[in-house]
Amino acid sequence: MRLRLQLTRPPALPEGASWQRLLGYLRPYRGWMAVALIAMVIGAGLGLVMPLAIGQIVNLITGDQALPIAQIALLLGLVAIGQAVAGLIQTYSLTFVGERVVTDLRLAAYQQLQRLDLAFFEQRRTGEITSRITNDVTLIQTTVTTNLATLLQGVIQLVGAVVLMIVVSWQLSGLALVLVPTLVAIAIVFGRWLRRISTTVQDRLADATSVLEETVAGVRVVRSFGREPYEIERFRTAIEATFAAAMKRARVRALFQPAMSLAVWAVLIGMLVIGGYLVSAGLLTPGDLVAFLFYAGMVAGSMGAFAGLFGQVQEALGAVTRVFELLDQQPAVADAPDAIPLPPVQGRVEFREVSFAYQRAENGQAAPVVLRNFSLAIEPGEMVALVGPSGAGKSTIVSLIPRFYDVQSGSVLIDGYDVRRVQMRSLREQIGIVPQETLLFSGSIRDNIRYGRLEASDAEVEAAARMANAHEFICQLPEGYDTPVGERGVRLSGGQRQRIAIARAILKDPRILILDEATSSLDSESERLVQEALERLMAGRTSIVIAHRLSTVQRADRIVVVVAGEVVEAGTHRQLLARGGMYARLYELQFQAPMLPIAAD
Repeated sequence: MRLRLQLTRPPALPEGASWQRLLGYLRPYRGWMAVALIAMVIGAGLGLVMPLAIGQIVNLITGDQALPIAQIALLLGLVAIGQAVAGLIQTYSLTFVGERVVTDLRLAAYQQLQRLDLAFFEQRRTGEITSRITNDVTLIQTTVTTNLATLLQGVIQLVGAVVLMIVVSWQLSGLALVLVPTLVAIAIVFGRWLRRISTTVQDRLADATSVLEETVAGVRVVRSFGREPYEIERFRTAIEATFAAAMKRARVRALFQPAMSLAVWAVLIGMLVIGGYLVSAGLLTPGDLVAFLFYAGMVAGSMGAFAGLFGQVQEALGAVTRVFELLDQQPAVADAPDAIPLPPVQGRVEFREVSFAYQRAENGQAAPVVLRNFSLAIEPGEMVALVGPSGAGKSTIVSLIPRFYDVQSGSVLIDGYDVRRVQMRSLREQIGIVPQETLLFSGSIRDNIRYGRLEASDAEVEAAARMANAHEFICQLPEGYDTPVGERGVRLSGGQRQRIAIARAILKDPRILILDEATSSLDSESERLVQEALERLMAGRTSIVIAHRLSTVQRADRIVVVVAGEVVEAGTHRQLLARGGMYARLYELQFQAPMLPIAAD
């Protein structure tokens, strides 16, 4: 049963707080950042020598006072070599920092996903979550490496160029001051606009990623229903929405850069006109004017880079916000501050007047109550089967035992311990679950069985496979236990996957076992093999079985019939048939329905 829940979104962080948190990920690598910064200072400083050298060449040509040409050539050569070495060190250092920050962010996001409760995943699509850890973090990486380098280098170059402009000509430098407030105003207006649009682009990209992942995962369903044109159109709609958002961002960028350039060029032209007058008046040499214009170009280039950078940073801020929104998501189910480890249990399970409803339905309306004052006690080693119509609440009942959700009232007890008062890891370590749809990871068969107990030896893995009736078919595979199962176990049949899951549960050796429709989708032969394996697995354990096929629950110590979240009757198979109640009616529908006549061929 898959429900969509409406979760509370964490409040958005202010821009400064987001960047401050991102800088926290840079702090462990401040040594590398210092090396990069020193290289930037050296590289930018050497770059500031270039206009002076070029000015000397101009003065040499015009006959004004200048250095000898050999000294100028040597100076230019040393500057070029120094800049190349500094650039190499800077690029490597910043790339290292960027890759480390991305790795740390992705690991932090993945660790957060392991903390979050099932409700979070049921409310969001897989592609959206994946997009935050891949696309958004990659955008942050660009900010940390390329954009950060541009910013720091631009600041160094800007400060140095402004100082040298004043040294060369304070008269022309005054005109340059007009540029700063103009650029700042333009950057603020366009930057805020870009941030909003860029967040929308990332959201649309996440939607397209979700469609892609769903289609790839469900390719068999797509093929079997012949829905290729429908899926193509669905993906086209998603990527066209991404394109539309991206083009809206492009239009803003297209306005942004020309506005900045226009302001810059207006000032540069003014400088050229006034500078020409100063040269003709003998107040400035031609070489000084050329050097000044180069420095002015550096200032303009830095300011223009800041303009483009500001827009890119605003785009990245949308990605930063989305990533930190994931990191700040609080799980609805978490260990209490005073939670204790659950000691090894005998396996008694008790539901004491439990009422439960999923928090909110997707449309925002209150979800109906699934369980109402539900009470049930299961003794250690007892096999209890839960039966009833679809939607009765059976899967919800077993989901409360490992505390996938918390009850609204009442309590769920394991050996007398309220599951909300014990540490979830210690609780779930003692519970084994064999679901209807078995998920295998894309490793080997050995790895998937060992997932039940990571420290298990090869001999223990093989013993578990034998008990699960899996050893024989595993040995017939080309690589035996080392055979890759493919993504989600697609290379194995349903019955084979189920037996691998049972072997995994056997290796875990839980005291409490939950079987949720474990044989419902299997053919007769596979069901027989799986049923034999399940009987070995259930021996000596508290077992809770959900099954629509009543033939699989007849040997249960007790059968509990659940309707609309309440127990309507309970007893053994014979007792319930004798009563003629709900169970008897369900049994009659399955096994004593009138046979339809078979038409002659």
